[in-house]
Amino acid sequence: MERTLVLIKPDGVQRNLMGEIITRLELRGLKAIAVKFILVSEELAREHYKIHVGKPFYEGLVQYITSAPLLAMVWEGPQAISAVRQTMGATNPVEAAPGTIRHDFALVTSRNLTHASDSLENSAMEIATWFSESELFPWERVHENWFTGKN
Repeated sequence: MERTLVLIKPDGVQRNLMGEIITRLELRGLKAIAVKFILVSEELAREHYKIHVGKPFYEGLVQYITSAPLLAMVWEGPQAISAVRQTMGATNPVEAAPGTIRHDFALVTSRNLTHASDSLENSAMEIATWFSESELFPWERVHENWFTGKN
């Protein structure tokens, strides 16, 4: 099972899209194992976006992600990283496939509603940045076989 970090960024929270985004991930068959609603500190924002240090949009990212609360989550499932990114759609909403969250609810990259880990390595690093091990709650669904079973 893979795990991936998902953030519903301040625009998604402010636009009341948390339930819609969570529903789409649940309907996809993924399972939430950690959730917290937080106002991000500047320190956490800088750690999360450290790969963008020196880029012209870096300070704007930090300012934006700390401007209002967000919902941080860890989702689990087979190929969770790819499944979540496919569900979210391309980073630029006008390039996202119809039916994806970004296509359906966003117009510009700077307000694209969500963040999702893009690799196993980044997922592990990002989850550790946002959650302690004690905040992760792996659990078994009674109907797991209907989502992830093999014949």
